[in-house]
Amino acid sequence: MIAKDLVRQLAYKYGFSHVGIAKAEYMDEEAHRLEKWLFDGNHGEMTYMEGHFDLRVDPTKLVPGAKSVISLLYNYHTEATRIDPQAPRLSTYAYGQDYHKVVRKKLKYMLADLRNEIGDVQGRGFVDSAPVMERDWARRAGNGWIGKNTLLIHPKAGSFFFLAELIVDLDLQPDAPMKDYCGTCRKCIDACPTEAIADHGYSVDGSKCISYLTIELRNSIPEVFSGKMENWMFGCDICQDVCPWNRFAQPHNEPAFLPKPGLLEMRKSDWQDITEEKFEVLFAGSAVKRTKLQGLKRNIAFLRKQDK
Repeated sequence: MIAKDLVRQLAYKYGFSHVGIAKAEYMDEEAHRLEKWLFDGNHGEMTYMEGHFDLRVDPTKLVPGAKSVISLLYNYHTEATRIDPQAPRLSTYAYGQDYHKVVRKKLKYMLADLRNEIGDVQGRGFVDSAPVMERDWARRAGNGWIGKNTLLIHPKAGSFFFLAELIVDLDLQPDAPMKDYCGTCRKCIDACPTEAIADHGYSVDGSKCISYLTIELRNSIPEVFSGKMENWMFGCDICQDVCPWNRFAQPHNEPAFLPKPGLLEMRKSDWQDITEEKFEVLFAGSAVKRTKLQGLKRNIAFLRKQDK
């Protein structure tokens, strides 16, 4: 219990708003669900999802001797938005610096502190950068439930969180999973313009998701999605924006996630004429660099076709 209390203290010290513990073990139920999701082709061109299946469902293969998965949530919610309502939309998680680098550094410091306090602790930190089923570990660790939009939802804080894990060989007392409070609500299902969320919820066809189409997809966006993109040029927040639980979301206080200067002042015409130089200024150190200027311009051009 002393070690578990220390874990919580360190998590809050480094800005994580929620922390939970799960036993490091093979994920049998989740493995069957992932296998079916892949078999049905819901991953689209994300062929990397097919690889390292054994690592995804067994944390002891990522960290030999692992006994606990420490699940951590880092808030990125913001009420800031673009000044031109006609300008293409950018998912709020990408407003500031690349969260992979920001959160990974905090995990590194947290693990170092654990070692300083306890001794030889074997472990690794992960933040959307390895074959780790983050939402499932967060659910197992009691940090929320997985909603009908397949995102983790916390009843007191919503879903605007980055998920991270420390997989360690510390034998920590696990927390209990949380009840699902989605009930009969289907706001996310009905609001998704591309019908990516299954009618019963709890499953998303990734090949139809706007986030997939604007970030992961390397080929041209299929014409079947013309008129359905809701002006999103990178990512999408629709299923989170309509979720009633996000009325409890609070603005983050992480300076690294503040919008880059000039980003929200960009008007529709500015985005249509964006240059390589402007792209580098706006998105230096940003997750948006993943799509590169070419990908962003492809998305903007697809949106422009809808205006004609």
